[in-house]
Amino acid sequence: MIETYNEHDMTIEFEYWWLLILPLFFILGWIAARVDIKQIVAESTTLPAAYFKGLNFLISDQHKKAIDAFSEAIHANSDSLELHFAMGSLFRRTGETDRAINMHLNLLEKKELTKNQKEAVKAELAADYLKAGLYDRAEELFKNLTNKRYRQPALYSLLEIYVREREWLMAIDTAIELERLSGVPFRIAIAQYHCELAMNAMIDQQADLARLHLANALDANKKCIRANVLLGDLEVQSNNHVAAIAHWKHIEFQDPEYLGLVATKLLQSFSALGKSDEGIALLKTYLENYKLASIMTALYEATVAAEGADSAATLARNELIRKPSLQTLDQLLQARAMSEHSTKSKSDQDIQLMQQTVRNAIGNRAAYHCNQCGFRAKQYHWQCPACNAWESLPSEPSEAISRQMTITK
Repeated sequence: MIETYNEHDMTIEFEYWWLLILPLFFILGWIAARVDIKQIVAESTTLPAAYFKGLNFLISDQHKKAIDAFSEAIHANSDSLELHFAMGSLFRRTGETDRAINMHLNLLEKKELTKNQKEAVKAELAADYLKAGLYDRAEELFKNLTNKRYRQPALYSLLEIYVREREWLMAIDTAIELERLSGVPFRIAIAQYHCELAMNAMIDQQADLARLHLANALDANKKCIRANVLLGDLEVQSNNHVAAIAHWKHIEFQDPEYLGLVATKLLQSFSALGKSDEGIALLKTYLENYKLASIMTALYEATVAAEGADSAATLARNELIRKPSLQTLDQLLQARAMSEHSTKSKSDQDIQLMQQTVRNAIGNRAAYHCNQCGFRAKQYHWQCPACNAWESLPSEPSEAISRQMTITK
């Protein structure tokens, strides 16, 4: 009984203590809020009214009027670096990089700037040079930014410069440092940089150096499809088709969606070994398992060449039943038109008419669309030509068809 009473007594005492503390917390919060409000009001009163006019024009995408408003604000408060930086950013956005460069160069001539302020101006000037395409000047400034605040943004900009100028070794070093500082992985990009170096070595007929870069690519990213594609190409150059086939078959274990990129290559190497039937059988297995349009195209063409139009028509019809596609329908009609059993009759003319209609419907619809910027490409690119993103295009082109087709036996 004594213990129970003591516990109850302690609980009551604990609750009363909190009743005394809570008002104190409320008072401290109220004081802090008042201080923040006063600071915000004080800071806002130092900004010219033209600054807020400029912001309104920016929101409504009236860039010319925004420039005029910011110019007025700078005239009223010429000591504000923030206003100058806002104006410089606006100049870059509107393509007036020469005005941004001149403005920031003039700022650097001011003797009263502190070291940190000069560093900030140099960062803005480097951004101007980058936007203007003056990569040498931009690179020099970005490299010399010592303030930790600007280190990561500077490295990102340096990486952009090295990629644009195809300085792949510098890009690799920069990406590795960015990984260390930011914790953001750059494995895909680093592997692609090694592949670019391998491509250069292959052009220079330096096979051993190319293999070294491709090994580094796979070390950076074990799922680098491009590395195995290029390794297979290297073996073909050495007339080693067995090794080439082994590299290309390994893609199935990296990502089978990319097998279509090497389907024709596989058939050619099997043919060089006198094993065309084995190559066709392998592609049929891939088609059965993964249902890729690019494999169907390679298999259809190989079947026409090896077994004739009737076999190709059977292949296309079976695939069409399983997976409706205008492209496969076009292949079926093409095979029917080529069939040696076909006669020059109205039926044959109807087939040709249907084939032409299907091809008109397909048109230029089949394309690779970048999942970063939406760029549309007729051929596969490892790097998007528009936004420079790596491996951002899908492995298969897409058909922009408005409605699904239904095919029955």
